[in-house]
Amino acid sequence: MKYSIFNLLRQARDYHKNWPQAWRSPDPKPEYDVIIIGGGGHGLATAYYLAKEHGITNVAVLEKGWLGGGNTGRNTTIVRSNYLWDQSANLYDKSLQLFEGLSQDLNYNVMFSARGVINLAHNEHDLKELARRGHACRLNGIDYELVSPQQIKEIAPIINISPSIRYPVLGGAMQRRAGNARHDAVAWGYARRADEYGIDIIQNCEVTGIDIADGKVTGVQTTRGAIKAKKVGAVVAGHASVIGQMAGLKLPVESHALQAMVTEPIKPVLDTVLMSNTVHVYISQSDKGELVLGAGIDGYNSYGQRGGIDVIEHQLEGLVELYPIVKRLRIMRTWGGIVDICPDASPIISKTPVDGFFMNCGWGTGGFKATPGSGWAFAHTIAQDRPHKLN
Repeated sequence: MKYSIFNLLRQARDYHKNWPQAWRSPDPKPEYDVIIIGGGGHGLATAYYLAKEHGITNVAVLEKGWLGGGNTGRNTTIVRSNYLWDQSANLYDKSLQLFEGLSQDLNYNVMFSARGVINLAHNEHDLKELARRGHACRLNGIDYELVSPQQIKEIAPIINISPSIRYPVLGGAMQRRAGNARHDAVAWGYARRADEYGIDIIQNCEVTGIDIADGKVTGVQTTRGAIKAKKVGAVVAGHASVIGQMAGLKLPVESHALQAMVTEPIKPVLDTVLMSNTVHVYISQSDKGELVLGAGIDGYNSYGQRGGIDVIEHQLEGLVELYPIVKRLRIMRTWGGIVDICPDASPIISKTPVDGFFMNCGWGTGGFKATPGSGWAFAHTIAQDRPHKLN
């Protein structure tokens, strides 16, 4: 104990200058077995599972900015798997299963909290849709239960269940295994473990071109020079179409801004996650006491990391009616992430017509919750040169 206190005081006095790095900052090697483009949660998870599950460690993760500085650090941290379609439900539930043991697996606290997620119903269509989804989830062995307005009020006392409001709460559906995780910690945990396997994590290294010869990928061009590779996997969230175009691919994705915001911190008032697709607002409370608020996507294509004020206004209109307490709170900051969306709103984890080039994209608004499952399935696809049955 004395040594720990002394060490803490010593480190504080030198402003952390001598703290050991959580992962290395190496220069790029001339060649790797696999290059992963994108140093967010999905890319780092892919690198980790390539090493852990498939023994492939001669890997580089290339990030144009700083690690986790894209969508990984710009989401509302929700984790769930209560999806309608079998394919989505099974892939997201694989991800949720990995989240449940992720802190132990990475030996790093990702702050996963199974506080439950409740989807609200505001009309007869919502009720029928939630019941249909519940039947599908139970057929896939995924927990799901319908709850009444009174039950929701008991779980979340701040909600307004008056029948006279514009969007009355007629019921809902709850997945108790779902919840939140700390987005930064997920990226940091994967980065640290990947680094322990000898994987190079190279920040401030933007990919500017994909090298292809005779229909096969041979490497990438970057702002830090050319790097050769036998295989290249791209997982760059909202910029998937940009990277795809470098390889001569036209992807069926559109990029949109997805906004979120937080209030000033208050004492604990909410220990679950509440979501409304009809009003398109969702709310949870962070460990710091902030109310974390999410909305829908902006209706126009954009690579901007902030969106239109009309989306914020629409979100807050529904928010203050459903949760009157927030009328008294100040919004501290707003931000946006760039999401890429496929026409069917389902992701792509796939080989491409370019031999050795793989794409992971199209997650839309569901990217963070898929992080472990996406990385696990993408690593399998790259290592085995064929999709896993989950993707």
